[in-house]
Order: sequence, then C-alpha cells, then structure tokens
Amino acid sequence: MQQKRSQVLERDGLFELDAGTDVLDSPRYNHDIAPTQVHQRTWNKWHITALWVGMAICVPTYTLGGVLTAYFGLSVGEALLAILLANIIVLIPLTLNAFAGTKYGIPFPVLLRSSFGVIGSNVPCLIRALVACGWFGIQTMFGGLAIHLFLGSIFDGWKALGGTGEVIGFMMFWTLNLWVVLRGAESIKRLETLSAPLLILVGAGLLFWALPNVSLSELLAQPPKRPEGASVVGYFCAGLTAMVGFWATLSLNIPDFSRYAESQKAQIVGQIIGLPLTMFLFASLGVVMTAASVSLVGEMVSDPVTLIGHIQSPFWVALAMALIIIATLSTNTAANIVSPTNDFQNIAPKLIGRTQAVILTGLVGLALMGHELLKKLGLIVSNVSLDTVYSNWLLGYSSLLGPIAGIMVVDYFIIKKQTLDLAGLYRDDVYPAWNWFGFIAFAVPVLLTLLSLGSTAFSWFYDYGWFTGSLLGGLLYYGLCAMRGTDPATVAKPNA
Repeated sequence: MQQKRSQVLERDGLFELDAGTDVLDSPRYNHDIAPTQVHQRTWNKWHITALWVGMAICVPTYTLGGVLTAYFGLSVGEALLAILLANIIVLIPLTLNAFAGTKYGIPFPVLLRSSFGVIGSNVPCLIRALVACGWFGIQTMFGGLAIHLFLGSIFDGWKALGGTGEVIGFMMFWTLNLWVVLRGAESIKRLETLSAPLLILVGAGLLFWALPNVSLSELLAQPPKRPEGASVVGYFCAGLTAMVGFWATLSLNIPDFSRYAESQKAQIVGQIIGLPLTMFLFASLGVVMTAASVSLVGEMVSDPVTLIGHIQSPFWVALAMALIIIATLSTNTAANIVSPTNDFQNIAPKLIGRTQAVILTGLVGLALMGHELLKKLGLIVSNVSLDTVYSNWLLGYSSLLGPIAGIMVVDYFIIKKQTLDLAGLYRDDVYPAWNWFGFIAFAVPVLLTLLSLGSTAFSWFYDYGWFTGSLLGGLLYYGLCAMRGTDPATVAKPNA
C-alpha cells in the first residue's frame, strides 16, 4: 500500500524523495522531473568534464574569435583573452546554481519554483526554453550541413542536390538528436564520454593541418577593427558580456545535469576542468584555422564544416564530417534539448511527459529555422543570414537572462540558506503559486537594459547587460524578501 505522506531521506549530504500519494497525485509531479535517487547520481568529475568538452567543442565556439574581431572590434589577442576570462566568470553561477541540483536531485524548472512560484516558474522556464530551441535549430543546421557533405563525399550524385541535400541532412540530424535524448540521461552520458577524446583529436588534427600555413606572430599583431585611438575598455567589456552570454543559459539550467552528479566536489571539479580551457583552446583553433584558410583552400572560411568541405580527398572529408557530426550531436543533445524538454514538462507534468516534450522542442527548433530551410530549398529569397541571427539575437537575448541567475543564487544561498522543502516543491501547499518578488527582480533590470538601448548616457547598462542584470536582479530580490518580515525565508512557507 502506498504511503500517504512523502519522506525525505539524507545519504551523505545528498537528499532523495520517497514519494507518497501527496506528491505522486500532485499535478506538479511526473517521473521525469522527479528528484533523482542517490543511486542514480553516478556522474563523477570526469563525466562532468566530458560533458563540457562535448558541449564546448562545436561550430559556434570555433567562430567566437571571428565574432569578437569582426563585430566587437577586438584584436585577436583581446578576443581570446575575453573568451578565457568570460568562461572563468561564468563558472561562478554555473557551480553555484548546480549546488541545489546535486543536493536535492532536482532539475532547473523545479528549482525555479522556489524563487518564482510553483506556477510562476513556467515564465522564466519558457524564456530559457526559447533560447535553447533557437540554439538547437542553429546547431542542427551545422550538423545537417556536415551530413550533406559526408554523403556528398561518398555518393557523387548527392552533391548535385545542393540546398535540398542540406535540408535532407538537417532533418536526418534533427531526428538523430531527438532519438538520443529520448533514450535518457545515461545515453547522453555515454555519448559525451565517447565523444570527448574524439573531439580533442579532431582539434589536434585541424591544428596540425593549419599551423604550417599561418604565422601566429603576424596573426596576433593584426590591428583591431575599431576606430583608431578608441579606448579598448568599452569594446572589451561588450565582447566579454557577449561571451558570458554564450553559456548564460547553461548557468541557469545546470541543475538539469548536476542532479546526476555523485557529489558537490564532482560537479565543481568537473566544470572547472572541462569548461574554460576547452572553450579557450577551441576558439583559438578557430582563429588560427580561419587565418590559415586562405592558404589552405584559397578563400577566407570562418566555419570548420565549410572549410573541411573544400578538401579534395573524399576519404578525409568523410572522416572529418563524421567527427563533426559527433561533435555537434554531443553539444546539441546536452546543451539545447535537455533544458526545454524539462521546461515544457513543467507546464503540465501530468499531460506532458518526456517524449511529448522532446518532440515539442524539436518542432519549435524546426519552426525557428524554417526561414533558413526555405532559403536553402529556393522557395524564398532573403538577405537575413544565419550568422546575423547567431551573433546578434541569440547572444543579445541570452545576456538578458542574467537577472534569473542572480535571483536563483540569492534565493538558494541567502534566502533559503541551502534548505528546500523537497516534497513541497512538487505540491501546491508550501511554495506560493506566484512569487512576485522574483518577477519584479527580473523585470526591472531587463526593462532598464532595453531602455538603455536608446540612451547614450546609459549605454553601458546594455553593454554590460549580463553583469548589471545578474547583480541588480539578485540585490532587488534580496531587498524585497528582506522587507517582507523578520524572516526572509517566509516566502517559501504556506500561504506566504
């Protein structure tokens, strides 16, 4: 007979839920977003490291140096420094927001119920999910191109398909991504563990190919593309903010992965080893490869898929494309499908399970890339490029998520003092349906950031959007909670 009241058990500092009917029958609960049991938390520091290597080695990382030099007016050396520093900075919210996931085994949307309310959590969840679906579409476009070039290197007739072949490749890669995630977290762990060493070998091979064709000293000596005599500070900080924004989304939903970590040490050490150095080295490789591309293939090429596609040897093209497919798959499944899958389930857990949520994620990503796919099929003509979407909308949009990161850290570490009612997060009688303090603390910095776009005097607020947003959001949230009464933690109690 099923017990009526849920029990929370502690095992070596990790908590798990022995769910009773009060939780099992709740409309806020289903098996997929339930807390992981301690025996399910099997990811050690090397699994976490492999996760980040798999996510960081991807086509967008490769192009970051070019984005910073072309769009943000930085020199090559400044761009690489901004990438390294940004990924050291983003480790702070990543490791802090991962704590609750590891301790309680809960995913990102369930953790948000503490700071935004049981129902209110859906708003920031869906904002986060939209960004992930956009990235999913972009990565799938790169993966589809790799499949197209792979098949073109094997079958001569495939090349003649042109854009139609790329669209077919897109749909094949789209299907493969959804299949991996539908198989569950262990499938993702195995994929990341397998792909990490292969991706490192790919990077080493590309570097070996490029180095004889580029002078590193001349590359670093190239002048920046900004007005002569302009101060580097403003340009550097704007670029730094954009690079922080690159993983700003993962700094929110990192509990989706840390809920499988075997300990806090494993998630901290794994992230420190896996993220900053991988991002720096692969972005550096992208800078070197782009500079060497003129000598290698006779023209400037800024993405590795197109560059490798210029190689005359079908064997090497096929091998390289197979590895790029693995690289893009490992990034896409972990970084861009897991989060919206959990986020969509949070809307109505009893009605939306993992299968429905994964398919919904895929359909939204497909819709967001519809314009680009129709261009490739020749059905529409447009000057809007994928690069424009990637470098402008998504990076800018991601930087607006800073307040959520600040609110999450303050709520868990200061307001709740690292203590959550685990069963209460899945019911309607402990945490409020809507925590308006979270919404106010989120809306104010976002509104100020948008208003600063039209003001020269306050343009710095937008340029440093992720930093200003996260700090202001966290401070506002604490101030609002502190004003409520003698105990700020009352926002988590029944009828608060």
